[in-house]
Amino acid sequence: MKVYGIIGYPLGHSFSKNYFTEKFAREGITDCSYEVFPIKTIDEFKDLLSQNPLLQGLNITIPHKQSVVQYLDDTTNLPDTLRACNCIKIVNGKLTGFNTDIIGFERSLQTKLQSHHTQALVLGNGGAAAAVKFVLNKLNIAFTIVSRKKLNEHDLAYAELNESIIKKHLLIINTTPLGTFPSVDECPDIPYQYLTSKHFLYDLVYNPGKTLFLQKGEEKGAIIKNGYDMLVIQAEESWRIWTNTD
Repeated sequence: MKVYGIIGYPLGHSFSKNYFTEKFAREGITDCSYEVFPIKTIDEFKDLLSQNPLLQGLNITIPHKQSVVQYLDDTTNLPDTLRACNCIKIVNGKLTGFNTDIIGFERSLQTKLQSHHTQALVLGNGGAAAAVKFVLNKLNIAFTIVSRKKLNEHDLAYAELNESIIKKHLLIINTTPLGTFPSVDECPDIPYQYLTSKHFLYDLVYNPGKTLFLQKGEEKGAIIKNGYDMLVIQAEESWRIWTNTD
């Protein structure tokens, strides 16, 4: 039996577990299973590996996408400017890191991206934001990071957001877990009253399908999209990596 899985915390509602279990059943794959491994700290990672010798691959989610990099034997598949890993292939005990969030986010974003979406606000600056920033740089979309506390002179704190800033940045991407089920009454603290029909709000959260962040954008006529398609694309890319024998 080949075992795959996901590490992160919390993992009560894992997209990946459901997705791969249904995929295996649908495609008649009987020699593979996909498990959930909730670990609070990355210090538990080595023990997890030793206790699960049949592991062939792992997905990595919040909050371990950055801290897991230290345990990789091979980081050559991670871009130099991206110190975040959400996919690991395990062959003979060797851990090779990948970031499938890049292709997932880029393909998903481009389905609704328009020519006037040339400047973005990225809400949050954790591991989930790494692939977002990488893709925006690739697409030549200027962006500003927004956090609870101002990180440097180039970034912004939520309290600094005003009408001018919101109307200048027509693409707003939520990379924080705010609004994730069951905390569906939460959303990033931005001045939603200044949103317009020219805005595009993208939320990496997929559960619920329409977060409060997206609801508030929709009320102002903005284009909205959640993270479901991104997860499907990155899951399939993970499977391609795990099963590639080259």
